[in-house]
Amino acid sequence: MQGTTTVSGTINHRPKPVQRLKTVFRALRHRNYRLFFTGQSISLVGTWMQRVALGWLVYRLTDSVFLLGLVGFAGQIPAFLFAPIAGVLADRWNKQHIIILTQVAAMIQAFILSLLVLTDLVHIWHIIVLSFFLGLINAFDMPVRQSFVVEMIDDKKDLGNAIALNSSMVNSARLLGPSIAGILIALIGEGPCFLLNAISYLPVIASLLLMRIARKSSKSPASKIWKGLKDGFTYASGFEPIRTILLLIGLVSLMGMPYIVLMPVFARDILLGGPHTLGFLMGSAGLGALAGAIYLASKNTVLGLGRMIPLAAALLGISLIAFSFSSMMWISLVLMLTTGFGQMVQMASSNTILQTIVDDDKRGRVMSFYTLSFMGITPLGSLAAGYLASIIGAPWTLALGGLACIFGAALFTKRLPAIRQKIRPIYVNMGILPEIARGIQRATEPTVTAKNTGDPSSR
Repeated sequence: MQGTTTVSGTINHRPKPVQRLKTVFRALRHRNYRLFFTGQSISLVGTWMQRVALGWLVYRLTDSVFLLGLVGFAGQIPAFLFAPIAGVLADRWNKQHIIILTQVAAMIQAFILSLLVLTDLVHIWHIIVLSFFLGLINAFDMPVRQSFVVEMIDDKKDLGNAIALNSSMVNSARLLGPSIAGILIALIGEGPCFLLNAISYLPVIASLLLMRIARKSSKSPASKIWKGLKDGFTYASGFEPIRTILLLIGLVSLMGMPYIVLMPVFARDILLGGPHTLGFLMGSAGLGALAGAIYLASKNTVLGLGRMIPLAAALLGISLIAFSFSSMMWISLVLMLTTGFGQMVQMASSNTILQTIVDDDKRGRVMSFYTLSFMGITPLGSLAAGYLASIIGAPWTLALGGLACIFGAALFTKRLPAIRQKIRPIYVNMGILPEIARGIQRATEPTVTAKNTGDPSSR
């Protein structure tokens, strides 16, 4: 019969498209996460519109790749300075209330920026100050948001799917936002992009207010912030899987992620285009990242994510090197597609593993170190990329970053067997997805036969 296969008298039905769809979106059955997903889906489109418009505005006003890097630095250095402190607070305070405050503050920042641009009063120092302010907001928002996902999911088996869906949401917006921004900039300028971003925060604030979150007593002792920070650092740095994952994220953020800052240079000076070209490039990267997020959301288990991390980082590096020497639009778009895919799979796989293996009472602090590695290191790379591009050019700067990503992927691959061995007991103790533990065991222990052991997992 079509659609079935029979093995040993048992009929196994092949997955139907509807079943696959339910698997991909299974985290949406949780009310709180569904509210969050809806509000964020709208807000993030505005966020990406502002990001693209800001880069184009800076380059239009200054014609300086160094100032592009400086603005990127100002917007992300607060994460480097304050994200670990935010992680300590996330383990102690009400995460829902913190996120509401950060979203209101970000909305105010966008309104101020739109007012300055629409009235032609904007100067580069305004942009730098407002970028720093938004970076400060994000430094507290991101660690809390990452650890808050767990509280929105009632069934922890859906946690990996929720993280992947969150990534797909970000990158759907990354696909739409730059494309819309490119059209608006070409027609009426950058100001409306900032105004629309400010308005887009209203749905996410409303969704947060509508949530019903069960209050949990904090297991984190009410010690001084610095002691809490030290305890979190000792925990994260002392456990090899967490430490190695964070180090690779940091390297990719330092050397690979600054490609976003240099995109206006490639769009205008190398591909000889305009704001629509920038929008298409960023949109293509977003499409690739969305494909990566959907791919991860379709997975039923976290089995194999450890292997995906270095493969995705290597793909990112190879794509950046090839893109740096491309002068044809269609080739550049394809390479941005694979760049976005590699970046997303690496970051989301890392996030899922970290969220799965971390202790609950240290989740906020570990996710703050994730934010530090992801966003906090990026400004240093943005500043360095802007300076280096002004000396050796944007293409060679991007190529060097791609080489560094490949090097980091090779080192991670070398440590992968040890990482698997140390993660395995955690999955066994948690009692979730036991087939993962058996898969890791087969990958890390000598092969034995069912005849020599009574353990059914060896069969």
